[in-house]
Amino acid sequence: MHASTDLRVGLLGYGIAGAVFHAPLIAATPGLRLSAVVTANPERKAQVAADHPGALVLDHADQLWTEELDLVVVATPNRTHVPLATEALDAGFAVVVDKPFAPTAEEARKLTEHARELGLPLSVFHNRRWDNDFRTVRQLIEAGELGTVHRFESRFERWRPVPKAGWRELGDPAEAGGALYDLGSHLIDQALQLFGPVRSVYAELDRRRAGVQVDDDAFVALTHKSGVRSHLWMGAVTPQAGPRLRVLGDRAGYTKYGLDGQEDALRGGNRPGGPTWGVEPSELSGQLGVDGTLRSVTSVPGAYQDFYALMRDAVRGEGHVPVTPEEAIAVLEVIEQARAVA
Repeated sequence: MHASTDLRVGLLGYGIAGAVFHAPLIAATPGLRLSAVVTANPERKAQVAADHPGALVLDHADQLWTEELDLVVVATPNRTHVPLATEALDAGFAVVVDKPFAPTAEEARKLTEHARELGLPLSVFHNRRWDNDFRTVRQLIEAGELGTVHRFESRFERWRPVPKAGWRELGDPAEAGGALYDLGSHLIDQALQLFGPVRSVYAELDRRRAGVQVDDDAFVALTHKSGVRSHLWMGAVTPQAGPRLRVLGDRAGYTKYGLDGQEDALRGGNRPGGPTWGVEPSELSGQLGVDGTLRSVTSVPGAYQDFYALMRDAVRGEGHVPVTPEEAIAVLEVIEQARAVA
């Protein structure tokens, strides 16, 4: 495919994932064009028309398979990820699946093999690899600033004492709901990217709020084959948040508070492209060093837009997918181990 031709993208779903993340990032990526969106919800249809007036709005996924597209993005409830991604591959399209990749690692492996047999690119939207904090930590580790890392602590904590209605709160395992699948997918992926595969998993999964069907408070401890121990917290019942990251090495430590601001920026209608995109306020800079001799480290800017730029190149045959299916399967394997031991 000629590089000057925009790739035509079809988006399945226009909930939070589709409307806040995928559609804006696709629209902001040179070489991609949001051609069609599938949603049966009348309010969401109207929102698509307002947000992306050039996109065709369809009621059902079946209508998408006959469109002239190059890439399909599956941003629907978790239980539909595998069947819809399978149909998209069968229709001849490259595919991006929102995380979690699938409800089970076995389903994800079968889908990966199917894409391989068809020779089509398949990737998973682990966008938090492009958070400012993760990018900064990876840079510090690679530069040797921390020495040999022995402990990694990471948190995605929220205060939502009243459960929200929706499929993420449903207890059927096919829904892949709860904090571990939702926030944990990101934290586990980041830990695996930094420190490699694990040899053991410990977990605590709890339901703290009245009437909830899925875990809303979770802790996962990973012992990596490299020797690093990762402690990961995630949940909706945290009235006082701990540090977003604390990384300890034999030379120095790094502690960082505050979440990456790209999600809030996207929700507010901002888009990648300007010089300030992903740039964090200096007061949120992490601290590097040893107690008594700490210095602030300006965070590497967040860059969610890089995911779709890499995916564009992969579809054109000019590079690799930004997140491989095998990497996403490894995350699901850890989640399954955590659920088994909790």
